[in-house]
Amino acid sequence: MRNIVITGASSGIGKELASLFQKDDNVITISRSNIDSPNHYICDVSDLENVKQVFDSIKTKYGHIDILINNAGFGLSGAIELLPAEEVKKLFDVNFFGVLYCTQCALPLMDKGSKIINISSVCALFALPYRAMYCASKSAVNMLSFGLNMECKKSGIQCCAICPGDTKTNFTANRVKIDSSNDRYGESITNSAKKIDSREDKRMPVEKVAKKIYKITNKTRLPYQKIIGFKYKVFYFLSNIVPKKLFLSIVNKMFNK
Repeated sequence: MRNIVITGASSGIGKELASLFQKDDNVITISRSNIDSPNHYICDVSDLENVKQVFDSIKTKYGHIDILINNAGFGLSGAIELLPAEEVKKLFDVNFFGVLYCTQCALPLMDKGSKIINISSVCALFALPYRAMYCASKSAVNMLSFGLNMECKKSGIQCCAICPGDTKTNFTANRVKIDSSNDRYGESITNSAKKIDSREDKRMPVEKVAKKIYKITNKTRLPYQKIIGFKYKVFYFLSNIVPKKLFLSIVNKMFNK
């Protein structure tokens, strides 16, 4: 029986993944919220000392980790010029440093054949207006994942950055929205947010996304990166063949209202 550690497991994709893995594996969940489970740890992944304490406890109780799924994260929107520095720092503390801290603490407990799954986003693949900081935080997760693959190849530990498209979870409702504006942006910030939020009914079911991640995780050989959602795969393909200026101009027209 494998030991699977999942962060951000109290809701959304993390919760669904925990349910899928519990059928055959020993699932250890981590989140800031409490879960009625003997294998759950309350932890703020942006707090390094807190993360160290949790993984020390995991080492004592379970001995080793077979799969780490870094899923904890949240969204932030607003104009780059007007985003409070503390909000941007908080975003990177959770979305990037949380992944880094958990990975650093998990690796000493991992042997050949172990896997690290980093739940990134299609937003890591191309910038969006008024979502640039979130895109940057997830892009950093992808780069960490690629580097980790190279560094851990000899030890037989694999890492995959999984980039889901829009998924029906509480993510949109929980996104931190900074609506501050000035003459430069006018109503564009709020209009862009309304445009994206209005697509809620078109998002992929969380169960479908979790099942795809579960299937990818159980592959013998992991891809370095996997995009979930056909239209996002097409969009990514186009982003690599269309001149960058033209591609970003199209994206801007789509989302900068």
